[in-house]
Amino acid sequence: MKVLSYGSLNIDMVFSVPHFVEGGETLSSTSLMKSAGGKGANQASALAKAGVKTFHGGKVGQDGLFLIDKLNSYGVDTSFTVVTDNPSGQAIIQLNDEKQNAIVLFPGENRNILESEIDDAISHFDSGDWLVLQNEINSIGYLIDKAYERGIKVCFNPAPFDSSVLSLPLNKITMIVVNEIEGEMLADGKSSEDEILSTLETKFPNQEILLTLGSKGAFCSYCKERHYQAIYDFPVVDTTAAGDTFIGYYLASRIEGAAIEDALKLATMASSIAVSRKGAMDKIPLREEVDGMMKSCFR
Repeated sequence: MKVLSYGSLNIDMVFSVPHFVEGGETLSSTSLMKSAGGKGANQASALAKAGVKTFHGGKVGQDGLFLIDKLNSYGVDTSFTVVTDNPSGQAIIQLNDEKQNAIVLFPGENRNILESEIDDAISHFDSGDWLVLQNEINSIGYLIDKAYERGIKVCFNPAPFDSSVLSLPLNKITMIVVNEIEGEMLADGKSSEDEILSTLETKFPNQEILLTLGSKGAFCSYCKERHYQAIYDFPVVDTTAAGDTFIGYYLASRIEGAAIEDALKLATMASSIAVSRKGAMDKIPLREEVDGMMKSCFR
């Protein structure tokens, strides 16, 4: 079984600031870090680090060749990543003293993906394989339709959420992963955890629904059963890519045949380790480290 993560590759510029910049304010940062990111690339890295055979499809400029090198170093096959002479995607990330982030995205080549490039990538995958998608690239609906035609399972994380998500063929998705904000948008404005889950269970009765709640843990609803997992107590340094780490490790564990409860535990441990470090793609832990920490905590 193979996984194709078709999504964004971004050059992340992380500014450490005492607080998020307000209108009309000029604020000096205490540090600046350039790193590899993008939800698509982060999730591909998490899947590969978790031990799944992972391919990445997307588009990047010459300025982002180091992103491809980074993915390759983690074992991600980038055969379906197209390189052009146009600018890569960029992310300006503010990291405040409370270790929360605020992100401004420039899509760059992430929004210039051609249907012919998608067709070429999808043609190498078959029934039973997985396609992992986010909402930082164009042609999401086309990707879902093409995967569905070939019997490829689809995991969709509708982040960053916008109105275009509501017009996508979401009934063709196998697994959907949302946080509280995205869940509320999909759940017709319902805001409580129970209301979000109940609404999504009605809308998507055959899907595996994951609701991540940051410091409040995560829920999974599947086949009329709900499962909950609390977070593990790690110091929070930087929440960037925590959700991407969770998604990669959860899906990898489920692909391996793990029960939902065990997949939630593994994914939560991986994301807990990730938030204790600065950065994005680089800080996602390797499977050996996550397994070792699980044994240490549950021996």
